[in-house]
Amino acid sequence: MSTQLLKQFHTHKTLGCVSQQLRAAWSCYSTASLAEPQAPSVKTAVPGPKSNALKADLDNIQNTDVVRFFVDYDRSAGNYIVDVDGNVMLDLMTQIASIPLGYNHPKIIKTLTDPANLSTFANRPSLGMHPPSDFGINISKTLLSVAPPGMDQVTTMACGACSVENALKAAFMAYRRRERGGKPPSQEEIQSSLRNTPPGCPKLSALSFQNAFHGRTMGALALTHTKWVHKLDFPSPDWPIATFPYLKYPLEDYVEENKAEEAKCLAEVEDKIASAKKSGQPVACIAVEPVQCEGGDNYASPQFFQGLQDICQKAGIALLLDEVQTGAGATGKFWVHEHFHLRDPPNLVTFAKKMLTGGFYYTSDMRPTEGGRIFNTWMGDPGKVVLLKAVLEVIKEDNLLTRTEDTGKYMLQTLLEAQSKYPSILSRARGLGALAAIDFPDGATRDKLVDKLCHKGVHVGVCGSRTMRLRSTLTLEKKHVDVFSDRFHAALKEI
Repeated sequence: MSTQLLKQFHTHKTLGCVSQQLRAAWSCYSTASLAEPQAPSVKTAVPGPKSNALKADLDNIQNTDVVRFFVDYDRSAGNYIVDVDGNVMLDLMTQIASIPLGYNHPKIIKTLTDPANLSTFANRPSLGMHPPSDFGINISKTLLSVAPPGMDQVTTMACGACSVENALKAAFMAYRRRERGGKPPSQEEIQSSLRNTPPGCPKLSALSFQNAFHGRTMGALALTHTKWVHKLDFPSPDWPIATFPYLKYPLEDYVEENKAEEAKCLAEVEDKIASAKKSGQPVACIAVEPVQCEGGDNYASPQFFQGLQDICQKAGIALLLDEVQTGAGATGKFWVHEHFHLRDPPNLVTFAKKMLTGGFYYTSDMRPTEGGRIFNTWMGDPGKVVLLKAVLEVIKEDNLLTRTEDTGKYMLQTLLEAQSKYPSILSRARGLGALAAIDFPDGATRDKLVDKLCHKGVHVGVCGSRTMRLRSTLTLEKKHVDVFSDRFHAALKEI
């Protein structure tokens, strides 16, 4: 369908005045799908001249230091991303792990172009006050249909950071309700809260972990400890920070050492909680990622997370599992914490990225008891929920959880084989489903390899100080892994 025809379509005020010819053309467009490229094809340096020109233009109005290249999304398809210079790359970073089905998936295109969804996409309501009539039904069919086991409460948000931010607020509110014994807040609490002083604004804290990343808004940022660019110049509460386990690999060779490492970290968590209570700023919540992604793809065992839950329950505080990057079927189960076999559901689970909408699940004791306590203008977007419905249908129809688990094992084996061949360069290969990572001797060596991979047509990411990370879609196949493997080995030979 031509650009001019698309413009014609969008300038009509109502569907009723669109000609039959235009309707037919639009129908063809909505059901068409781009063919996924068969292999990478790199024609220029990355970024190329067109990307550099666009970057220079954009830099006139905003800082573009982290812009890597500009994308031709009309030509990107499946697991391949195409930049404006025509370079075709296998995308193993997928917009920071946020693309569930690949680019221009036909099911998504069909949903977007379905006239029945026109009102949903044309109108963005304030969901907390004026939700559309079908919002409850759509939430039940989507978010609640894949809710973490044992959880039946959910609130949508716009992004991962605001999901964490509001989950924290829910934890603090629940903690104070217990302290009041269920009584309403006093007038002193109400009035002092408007002055940012106790007792209305109590001295409470949330415990987080070194190398954690939970977002860039101010509350979530207080839990984030990865890069100085995230933190510098911003005031932050003095909340406790514990050590996250650093496991030795291969895991089967270091069972006792890793057990000792996790036990030490759990003991430190208990000490931090006790110290915070003694100092008059008790911990109301522990926030933790099931896999520390931005901080270096750091894993811990199910026993570690079971121990964290035991500590939380003993201390009467909330356990917040941040599944923003790890959820939505990325590991063969819909939520990573399902691998942990927790005795009870966590109190709060945040989500975003592959879920297309942000938000958080919570247990009933975390539910606000007054209106407007968890609130903003939009509280998400019903259009994203409609798109999520299409994603969940594809996941079920194409059995993508099983495929992701299977392809993930194949990818991990590929990394292990490369590690065995290049032991002086590669170490600590690890992964679970669509999450995979491997370490280099230092950041400079890693960055050199990542750059060479890019110029061979494979786009990957980095995390931590020396880790290369892979974040594929749920539709990745073994043939894509083979493409990565060929180019990975070629790049390794060159360094």
